[in-house]
Amino acid sequence: MRNHIAAAVAALALALPALAGPVGAPAPQFSLASQGGKDVSLAQYKGQVVMLNFWASWCGPCRQEMPLLEGIYKKYNKLGFTMLGVNVEPDSNAAVDWLKQTPVSFPILFDKDSKVSKLYDVTGMPSTVIIDRAGNVRLLHHGYKPGDENEYLDSIRTLVRE
Repeated sequence: MRNHIAAAVAALALALPALAGPVGAPAPQFSLASQGGKDVSLAQYKGQVVMLNFWASWCGPCRQEMPLLEGIYKKYNKLGFTMLGVNVEPDSNAAVDWLKQTPVSFPILFDKDSKVSKLYDVTGMPSTVIIDRAGNVRLLHHGYKPGDENEYLDSIRTLVRE
């Protein structure tokens, strides 16, 4: 019986890093087309705190969160922080139309084939990843409900001081 428990505990310990995601690991590198038509790569922002927000125009919580993200970006972008909105829809027309009604000043990237979403194990909308100045994932957050932005702000404030 003891061997079975030890084996189960060992198996669970091996599984935990996979369940926890890539927090602490180097952020997967990528390049995507932006709303402006130019390709944008994560490598361009090396040395900055980067927040990736994976979203879709059909996602109600994404729509609710976007103006809050714009406020965070405007407040912290002069402190070595940037935000990249990563739209995950195969057809970006709906996202472009929605952004006309709710414009943002941070770059919007298009992950039409979900390759980048898969790199970051995005399982639902919205999903937020915060990357430190050294390029390591420091926060993974799935979903959005009012107040979640406080977790983002705590992380951003800590990381811009590092």
